[in-house]
Amino acid sequence: MSAQSPRQDTPGLRMGRPFGIPVYVSPTWFIVAAFITITFAPAFQSRLPDISAVASYGVAFAFAVLLYLSVLLHELAHCVVAKMYGLPVRRITLYLLGGVSEIEREPETPGREFMVAFAGPALSLGLGGIGFVLDVMVVPPGGVLSVLTWQLWVANLVVGVFNLLPGLPLDGGRMLRAGVWKATRNPGSGTIAAAWTGRGLAIVLVAVPFVLGLMTGQSPGWEYIIWSVLLASFIWFGATQSLRVARVRARIPQVNARALARRAIAVTAETPLAEALRRAADAQAGALVVVDHEGRPVAIVNEVAVESTPEQRRPWVTVGSLARSLEPSLVLAADLSGESLIDAMRDAPAGEYLLVERGGEIFGVLATSDVNKVFAGV
Repeated sequence: MSAQSPRQDTPGLRMGRPFGIPVYVSPTWFIVAAFITITFAPAFQSRLPDISAVASYGVAFAFAVLLYLSVLLHELAHCVVAKMYGLPVRRITLYLLGGVSEIEREPETPGREFMVAFAGPALSLGLGGIGFVLDVMVVPPGGVLSVLTWQLWVANLVVGVFNLLPGLPLDGGRMLRAGVWKATRNPGSGTIAAAWTGRGLAIVLVAVPFVLGLMTGQSPGWEYIIWSVLLASFIWFGATQSLRVARVRARIPQVNARALARRAIAVTAETPLAEALRRAADAQAGALVVVDHEGRPVAIVNEVAVESTPEQRRPWVTVGSLARSLEPSLVLAADLSGESLIDAMRDAPAGEYLLVERGGEIFGVLATSDVNKVFAGV
């Protein structure tokens, strides 16, 4: 199962770079590989009575490896199409419930969104078709190769069809999102529609084993219940995260550097903190900018450092000791807003940024805490 995902700091073991895309295997893969091996070994032994019990576990493990190789190809299809459209791909991670393609920017049009999403299921269905042809026309029946080929083409068919279900975070959900985006010309509306559909799918998935049990008069097996709950949890939390992202993106246009800026006063590095705060209060300013003796800004006083300094020590602490030097990335244009402002802050994380006019004059200071308040409660 695939989905675009936020960044993870520790993806797992690096396995290679097909098409220049780093591929990692999460430690959780070994859990699902063990689960698949234990679950499928009895079925393989029943279909291959001439092999031993130990050999049946080996065949089941080989199936787990080949299945995740198919998942890797599914994810590569997403990433190759994304790269064709100029979208940066950070990496692919194979984990407990399938694979994740970390595509770092969304497609610019609903058509491209649809094609990137459709590429994965299309490849899985293609693999299923190729496997079916090999199983029927090429592979001799009755042996290990025949059983593995049958199991793999069926698994790829299931993966392809399942990922086409119209709910986020599945590929079908992204295709639905693209359709609603195209119809409404609003990507946020597409995300909300596909995410709520995803939540509905999660509820249906949990109910399926029990409904089938009632229809057949048999209790559902524990393995089917575990898989349905795992898949439903994946879809539910993915859909919920998508809704949160939609709410965040809806507020991005409210992020305006000028509107959120704090008035700043200039002080020299040797100015006592108590005196600098007195001057700021008199000027009704909310930030301190350290300047050199020629009046050029060289640092910004850190708000957190100021608040953590006891009041009785403030007359003896200089503002320079609480300031962060002004690197070029911490100086932003005062007219930045929306995505451009968020991207500039993401590229250089800091507590405060100096805002300047086009001519280089100081406009004020933008505090990250003030930007975060725009998204509070999302």
